Amino acid sequence: MNPFDYVGVSDADDALRQKQRVDSRFLAGGTTQIDLMKCDVEQPAALIDINQLEEMREIAFTADTLRIGALARMSEVENHPECQQNAPAIYDSLWQAASPQLRNMASIGGNLLQRTRCVYFRDPHTFSACNKRQPGSGCAARGGVNGNHAILGTSESCIAVYPGDLAVALTAFEAVVIVRNAAQRERRIPIDEFYLLPGDTPHLEHDLGPEEMIVAVELPLTPALRQSHYLKVRDRSSYEFAAASAAVGIELDGDRIRDLRIAVGGVATKPWRARHVEGALRGQPFNEQTLRRAAELVVQDAELLPQNQYKKLLAPRAIARALMKAGGMA
Repeated sequence: MNPFDYVGVSDADDALRQKQRVDSRFLAGGTTQIDLMKCDVEQPAALIDINQLEEMREIAFTADTLRIGALARMSEVENHPECQQNAPAIYDSLWQAASPQLRNMASIGGNLLQRTRCVYFRDPHTFSACNKRQPGSGCAARGGVNGNHAILGTSESCIAVYPGDLAVALTAFEAVVIVRNAAQRERRIPIDEFYLLPGDTPHLEHDLGPEEMIVAVELPLTPALRQSHYLKVRDRSSYEFAAASAAVGIELDGDRIRDLRIAVGGVATKPWRARHVEGALRGQPFNEQTLRRAAELVVQDAELLPQNQYKKLLAPRAIARALMKAGGMA
């Protein structure tokens, strides 16, 4: 690990001024920034510690909106008395992430910015070919062990899967990521646009400028969110990333589906909104056969590799099971 400057700041404005330093990174719980430095994946010249900025730890439920400050801890949001009642999919995605100890330290903004756990990305000393780490060097995962890699949103340059849970739930319910720069200019970015597909530039993962900082996340408290669920399928029941996951919300009108929201994780290069499945189910009867048939649409454009073909079966099943749970069928 190379030498770097450690910078403490007094408030968000001070942090943004310091962020204008060349090759600097914010230090906040959940980013795994220190891990990336220990592995020699990143070697910033300066770390700007924002963990103590209380002004960015708000959690505010109103009649129709949830606003979460970027430095609110995952456990603080999870344990908020209104979270489980008004945003159950958000609650489910939080308590199933990482471990209780990590959730006590991890910030919401840091969690959203976590980078892939692809072993070829995180081990530069063994694997030199990684377009996400070194553009133009190739993708070692394509010819390697790729059972945990993505089947949706892939490109010739990268098949690394997005690892998080919370962002999948936020994507389903159309959250907005609020970012700010040193000139106090704020942008409100729909979360589905905040995460970028790899294409030919997999090293560019977010629509976040080098001098910008996430300050908050907002999402509408819709009827579908209030009747929602996050299902995480994984190899073990704790401290494990998803092999496939589904964040869903549903609004029923008798025995028919009035409206719904669906996003999947563990199978794509970014949190993946399943709009084709949503469109196929609106107005349809709420029954298991209909749900399972429509859920297959999520993988119609999947790119399969020899070791990750199981995800083509797992993702639709996760969607159907989550919808049945949210709708009270299971």
